[in-house]
Amino acid sequence: MSLNRLTLLLLPLLAAAPASAQTTVTGQPATGGASTATSGGQTAVTRPNADHAHDGKAATTGTAATVKLERGTNSFTEGEVRRRLEKAGYHEVKDLKKDGDGIWHASTMVDGKLASVGLDFKGNVAVH
Repeated sequence: MSLNRLTLLLLPLLAAAPASAQTTVTGQPATGGASTATSGGQTAVTRPNADHAHDGKAATTGTAATVKLERGTNSFTEGEVRRRLEKAGYHEVKDLKKDGDGIWHASTMVDGKLASVGLDFKGNVAVH
């Protein structure tokens, strides 16, 4: 048997071997109470679902002013930010720009008044 033919026969077997070893499941949780907090590993950052911010009611300056916007890598697109602000009750969103801290800023109207708002990477909206 030639070396090329032998390679063609063994290659699929070699490729499948690591996959079967990786799929072994014990079904047992980690022992010793190991968690991200105790192991020194990186904690996960999650974004809350802000798609229904303020339940469709217009945000007021009192409510939005109490939120502190957090700096961080912001993955929201301009269209997503615009939709989130509109769902939060802000209208006529203009001058939408993201700053160096990852916070989106815009001029908007709420309750018939001009408002300058920001949206952070978690979806928090604040008037500033």
